[in-house]
Amino acid sequence: MMTGKRLVVSALVLALVQIGFLGWIIAGRAAILRNGKEVLLKVEPIDPRDLLRGDYVVLGYEISRIPVKMITNIPPGKFSSDDTMIVVRLSKGADAYWQPTTAWFGKAPTPAAAGEVDIVGHVAEGWDLRGDVTTIAPDYGIERFYLPEGEGTAIQNDMRVRPFGIRLALASDGTAQIKALVDGDRTLFEEPLY
Repeated sequence: MMTGKRLVVSALVLALVQIGFLGWIIAGRAAILRNGKEVLLKVEPIDPRDLLRGDYVVLGYEISRIPVKMITNIPPGKFSSDDTMIVVRLSKGADAYWQPTTAWFGKAPTPAAAGEVDIVGHVAEGWDLRGDVTTIAPDYGIERFYLPEGEGTAIQNDMRVRPFGIRLALASDGTAQIKALVDGDRTLFEEPLY
């Protein structure tokens, strides 16, 4: 049986561990936003509402559909994907948006060159890897952007008329965080560091 003093000390230690863990998560995200390489991706809207968290836009990107023929390390005779990581190399296009150039399951064999960056995503098991026109859909963790209440539907409708972009911050390990939603050259909403 614990005495009152031991119980208080144990509760304080547990609270400090929990606060430290939450601080570590927040600081990691903030470090990517503050120090990560900026990349601009063209977005495609999907759906604007979450009952628990408010308005948001579900975003699709050119990198949301990777042609199987772009993945360079598929072993011969491999017909479907495993539950694995994918690295997609991006290069900046003439329109300032970044596009995929090549991809690998697992890790990239070489570091990205100047003017290139790697973004890391996740591929679920079971994607068909046969055929020249087949695509897979990685998840990068940047598919939702939350907006102030009442803004989602209007922005969703505008996205169907003109192109919008997402400014990302990429960590050196390829982890992505959304920095801002942009309409042309105008920043509409920017993510706070904390």
